[in-house]
Amino acid sequence: MNRKIIVFLIFIFGISWSQAQTNLYIKGVIKDAQNEKVLQNAEIFLEGNSNKVLSNHKGEFYLTDNGSGSYILQISIKDYVSKRIPVFLEGKDLELGVILIEKDITLEKSLHLINISEDELLDDEMNSNSLALLQATKDVFLNRAAFDFGQAFFRVRGYDSQYGEVRLNGLPMNKLLDGRPQWNNWGGLNDVIRNQLYANGLEVSDFTFGSILGNTNIDLRPSRLRPGTRLSSSISNRTYSGRLMATYNSGLKNEKFAFMLSASRRWAKEGYIDGTLYDAYSLYGNLEYQFNKKHTLNFAGILGSNRRGRSSALTEEVFEIQGRKYNPYWGKQNGKIRNSRERHIKEPLFLLNYIFESNRVKVDAGLSYQTGFYKRSRLGYYNAPNPDPTYYRYLPSFYINSPIGANFESAIIAKDGFLKNPELNWGSFYKANTSLGQNGKAAYVLYDDTIADDQLTLNLNSNINLSDSIRIDFGTTFQELHSKNYALINDLLGAEYHNDIDIFSETRNDLATDVNKKKGDIFNYHYKLLGNSNSAYTQLNLRLHKLSWFISGKYELVKYQRSGLYQNERFLNNSLGKSERVKFSNWSLKSGVNYKVTGRHWVSGNIGLIQKAPILQNVFVNPRESNTVVPNINNEKITTVDATYFLRLPKLTGRLTGYYTRFQNTTDINFFFVDSGIGSDFVQEVLTDMDKLHMGTELGLEYQLSSAVKLSFVSSIAKHIYASDPSVTINFDTAGSNEDVIDVTGSKSLGIAAIKGYKLAQGPQKAIAIGLEYRDPKYWWVGTTANYLANNYANISTIIRTESFLTDPETGEKFPEATTQNVQNLLKQRPLDNFYLLNLIGGKSWLRNGKYLSVFASVNNVFDTTFRTGGYEQSRNGNYGQLNQDNLSGTPSFAPKYWYGFGRTYFLNLAFSF
Repeated sequence: MNRKIIVFLIFIFGISWSQAQTNLYIKGVIKDAQNEKVLQNAEIFLEGNSNKVLSNHKGEFYLTDNGSGSYILQISIKDYVSKRIPVFLEGKDLELGVILIEKDITLEKSLHLINISEDELLDDEMNSNSLALLQATKDVFLNRAAFDFGQAFFRVRGYDSQYGEVRLNGLPMNKLLDGRPQWNNWGGLNDVIRNQLYANGLEVSDFTFGSILGNTNIDLRPSRLRPGTRLSSSISNRTYSGRLMATYNSGLKNEKFAFMLSASRRWAKEGYIDGTLYDAYSLYGNLEYQFNKKHTLNFAGILGSNRRGRSSALTEEVFEIQGRKYNPYWGKQNGKIRNSRERHIKEPLFLLNYIFESNRVKVDAGLSYQTGFYKRSRLGYYNAPNPDPTYYRYLPSFYINSPIGANFESAIIAKDGFLKNPELNWGSFYKANTSLGQNGKAAYVLYDDTIADDQLTLNLNSNINLSDSIRIDFGTTFQELHSKNYALINDLLGAEYHNDIDIFSETRNDLATDVNKKKGDIFNYHYKLLGNSNSAYTQLNLRLHKLSWFISGKYELVKYQRSGLYQNERFLNNSLGKSERVKFSNWSLKSGVNYKVTGRHWVSGNIGLIQKAPILQNVFVNPRESNTVVPNINNEKITTVDATYFLRLPKLTGRLTGYYTRFQNTTDINFFFVDSGIGSDFVQEVLTDMDKLHMGTELGLEYQLSSAVKLSFVSSIAKHIYASDPSVTINFDTAGSNEDVIDVTGSKSLGIAAIKGYKLAQGPQKAIAIGLEYRDPKYWWVGTTANYLANNYANISTIIRTESFLTDPETGEKFPEATTQNVQNLLKQRPLDNFYLLNLIGGKSWLRNGKYLSVFASVNNVFDTTFRTGGYEQSRNGNYGQLNQDNLSGTPSFAPKYWYGFGRTYFLNLAFSF
């Protein structure tokens, strides 16, 4: 066995040595076209070749290669237009002399498209667009996915953003709770996050094993960004109305020291959707010290605060009455907008990095610490009318769908009342709370669901070039999370106290503390979540004449635990104290190959066998009240493969990718009230053994019609479906003497949900775009993109696709009219409407004496198209009889709810750099 290993190593090094003997050099000097200043850190490579070099402090570069034939040499540097030079290699060195490259007059385009796309990051249910927009400035397909398709919440390959990895200075930013990066932590700092190294999909990365959606590393070092000052101001009618931003980068002083400062402020009394305030600021500082050319120390601090009024999904009934801008979460108090569902994120982040770089070895050691809070406010009501203006009993459909017959007169009265009073009535809450009958006790309370995290992360990554053809990468990451979770009383709305008792079961939420709570007190629930992750990866990269190949492996150990700080009367023996420690260990493997047919045509293929621990929020059935763990929970398994053809002609560039991914063993938890065939209750629905299938194609093409005109075509044709029938279990509390308990054990298995073949609600599964851009030599440019989006679906309810749905809760027998055909018609999945969108962008730049002034403008959805971006079926009607009765009129009370996209919106920015 040892002899075989020695022979293999000799063979590999022999190949490496033989390749080194035939290397040739491509040489040149990179200069600014306007002032002929030499440019350092320009990236030079042959398209289709993984070997890249940087220009030195004299602007010189020396690129080695062992190929022959026609190639395209690409030169890229921040703030400049990438240059593509056709070259012919014939076994001897090639000297190109001085190469002049021009300032990128459309620089503002990418900066502000990122800013526009950031508006889409509204809530936790964020799609993979957040990762795509980080990557989108180079790849034409990702560009369209982020900036055009993103308006419809398109997801690249249908993946959730938890499957894309985002790192700052090599340190992972994906949260242990939900697996997603929280963009709001550094939102508004566009100047800071521009230096990005990314790998798409399963492609090889030199700083991490990565994930199936790809990975992005944002290099924050000031020495890697443009020095100088940049000031900008924006106005918009999207989520915010105004923005100010200022950035200063000292550049490297005496080849030793650099620092960078940046700040931004964004605000709106009301965004595009009614009642959605916006109040955000970001502060950033970075210090970099280079001991010498090999050793660097870097410290960065980020403080971002983002407070935003949220909006709601709407039924078609509400939409038809109030329109797409309607939002039931707000009302006016003393003439000012007040939103009951604000989201406030403030999580300061500190990063420390040490970097060692030599000709053959690079080592990056990093540490980060993050603290702060994530708050979501809501209006609680206790033995009082529901304050939601869209509550089903207040709408016309309630009277039309009455089981004793339609009452059209009452329906008209309800509609008139809804039109006259569509907002929250804050005055009525104060009036109710101060009424004599309450005796100071609150009927309405505004409170914050709060997550207060402390997380420590350590990371070490190394790259060792054994030769020009062989590189080894390896690294390890440690993360530890301490997360406090609780409800905090924000405003008693005129009351003196809140009685912390569950109104349905008349039980206490905590037996140890005072039952009467005041403003600023914790109530309802209080617990800690502990998360710990240890991972290590190693990777071998081999680059030959026409072939490059890699193989990478990763091991991860994840531990989760809940620690209850309240003894809940409904879960006396399972709420206070620590839960069992839940452990997951997993292995992952991926490999890929890239083959150059010629210098202008090449193909690549990747395969991955991934195991992934469940995210923390899917491990405990009902963490607010008990320590119960999802039974038999296990690692998620992902099998994925992709293949890509790349084309790099002098005028035509592009790629065609096909992918296939199967997710197995996934788990999901949902919370809702249901009238099911076996009883009614507020339940936690646990789905296990759920498989999903994602397959499709991606096409991106760019054609340079002339030196000034560029044409692009992008398409994504996909099929994303449920690939199994998952097991469904509902959980509920059993407290309360007057309660009709579904099952005395507090849990009931409903068997399987027949959902195999149903479409996933992962955004449009068909997306096509045609773009045209004109760039004038006199430093102005315009562009337009026509987009078609189709095959989008709302999220389905699983509980109504179990056998319990067919059971009559009155008799315990199957509904006689619930025939196979009738059930199929009632539960048929219907796509959302297909639609077209036209977007316009343009700008003008002036460069005078090294000072750069630019104007950027965009108009999205030019024709003011109304479209739905997504939605979900409600699960309230959990039995056939009730759901069928509700749908007879064509306007069901518990119809699916939908989110609607923005109509015509604009963005205008003025920037000044020097």
